[in-house]
Amino acid sequence: MEQSLKKLNVKQILVGKPLKSTDDDSHLLTRFQALAMLSSDALSSIAYGTEQIVTVLLTLSAAAIWYSLPIAALVLVLLSALTLSYRQIIHAYPHGGGAYVVSTENLGNNVGLIAGGSLLVDYMLTVAVSVSAGADAITSALPALHPYNLLISIVLVLLLMLMNLRGLRESAGFLLVPVYTFVGATVLLLIVGMFRVVTGDISYNATSHIGTAVPGISIILLLKAFSSGSASLTGVEAISNAVPFFKKPKAHNAAGTLALMAIILGVFFTGITFLNFYTGVVPNAHSTVLSQVAHNIFDFNGVGRIFYYIFQFSTAMILAVAANTGFSAFPMLSYNLAKNKYMPHMYMEKGDRLGYSNGIISLAAGAVVLLLIFNGSTARLIPLYSIGVFVPFALSQTGMVVKWHREAGKKFWRRAISNIIGATISAIIVLILLIFRLADIWPFFVVMPILLAIFYAIKRHYTEVAHQLRLEDKIVDHVFTGNTVIVLVGNMTNVAVGAMSYAKSIGSEVIAVHVSTKETGHKDREVEAEFKKIYPDIRFSIVESSYRDIVKPVVRYVDLISKLAGKKNNTVTVIVPQFVPKRSWQNILHNQMSVRMRYYLSWRDNVVVSSYSYHLKK
Repeated sequence: MEQSLKKLNVKQILVGKPLKSTDDDSHLLTRFQALAMLSSDALSSIAYGTEQIVTVLLTLSAAAIWYSLPIAALVLVLLSALTLSYRQIIHAYPHGGGAYVVSTENLGNNVGLIAGGSLLVDYMLTVAVSVSAGADAITSALPALHPYNLLISIVLVLLLMLMNLRGLRESAGFLLVPVYTFVGATVLLLIVGMFRVVTGDISYNATSHIGTAVPGISIILLLKAFSSGSASLTGVEAISNAVPFFKKPKAHNAAGTLALMAIILGVFFTGITFLNFYTGVVPNAHSTVLSQVAHNIFDFNGVGRIFYYIFQFSTAMILAVAANTGFSAFPMLSYNLAKNKYMPHMYMEKGDRLGYSNGIISLAAGAVVLLLIFNGSTARLIPLYSIGVFVPFALSQTGMVVKWHREAGKKFWRRAISNIIGATISAIIVLILLIFRLADIWPFFVVMPILLAIFYAIKRHYTEVAHQLRLEDKIVDHVFTGNTVIVLVGNMTNVAVGAMSYAKSIGSEVIAVHVSTKETGHKDREVEAEFKKIYPDIRFSIVESSYRDIVKPVVRYVDLISKLAGKKNNTVTVIVPQFVPKRSWQNILHNQMSVRMRYYLSWRDNVVVSSYSYHLKK
């Protein structure tokens, strides 16, 4: 029992026991699991996609709402083009990376970094938007919690982070319930709704008939409504980024999952937009469009009211977990950027549960920062969310057009037709956002240059490191004649004696150094006398410190000895003694001077820093 308690730690409680690398394949995703894990963002967007279109049209008049139907048809065209294009990307680039890899290979590194950087920011926004929308749904049902919207959002981010740190299959298993409950509830809503429409059981309350001429309607207003409704397509690219997470055959399973997600999304978006038009629902401050549609459809008897509450609960759940798409795609994108040396190499490392845990943690931290900056406001986050996804959409589609032109020549258009459509519509949406929503999206154009500068700085660093570490044709092996060892001695204890014994075994010259401060001055001579009694032949140096600082005087002394040792062709080794408590928690009871000392000494050139650890038995 006691032994098992020793092995138990907080990390294993939260994340789980480490998995062997050989377990990797068994923890990959089936289509059923991947649909839940990677489509939650796209499917949840139907909760606000139709509403975004109607809200823009309503700025003119309620009569303009019928235009939501042709706008929805155009959104479906874009969805079809993107789905076909990303299926091509999955098969052409089965190692994942999506828009970043496609843009880099076909349009160059600079364009690739714009696509990659946009998606990194967008995935953070995905998490922030999703959890804030989920918090809104929760507090709408429980108004007493409304003052805690921001706190609820942050807690949801942390819960999703822990869930994803536990591994792919565990997080996918957790998502099965909310995602498939929402899918089932929405299917029921559409079936009941269409049945009641066909049988005439529900009144036709459209604000205007299809084809009605609406005074003041303009192409600009329609384009704004289209760009707003296209927010429903965010998350479509996530599966192409996460192909390595699928079971074999990876590309085949990923393409199949993408097609299924697109069909579900298309049917749901079309059905809800039609029912919204037919029932004449108009957005208001007290209830979402989707909630009003569901209320109208299920409001036929007591049982129907139960289905309404089930639907509302499932909507709140999927909005709360929709952020998980970002937790799946962001680490894979970070991996690809790190592989090309534009992000730190730590993003290529897998954690105990075989996930890219550094990417997961970074995404959660970025989302929390965004929530704090925007105070958890979904409305303020969505415009940034749109620009962050449609820039990579446009670039990746253009990249695929270039790829087909290079590989197929003049007949490239047969393969590239979906890419051309996708690139054109995505570029139009970006242009609309630039013209009409610049006041909302300007932070994107501040963040992106900073992010690109960071990418280039990291790349330069890795290039310079590789250049300096590379072996030359002629290798000069410098032979040293001795080793000057400096041992830091605070008091004469078993720790100091052990460190001195080790120093004598490796050094041709050993020097003990003791730092004297005003507070310890009366003990310095006692320490020196005790030391000389044991080691009469070893040099004992006392270094004065006027400001109670121990580190800087030691560093200056080491610099002096290093110069003298260099003249004698000696190496210099600094030994920092420390004792290790029996239990790890007991470290907080002692100062961490040895950690600070090692840190500052590690920056000295031509100096080896070594720790001597004395382990306490009780």
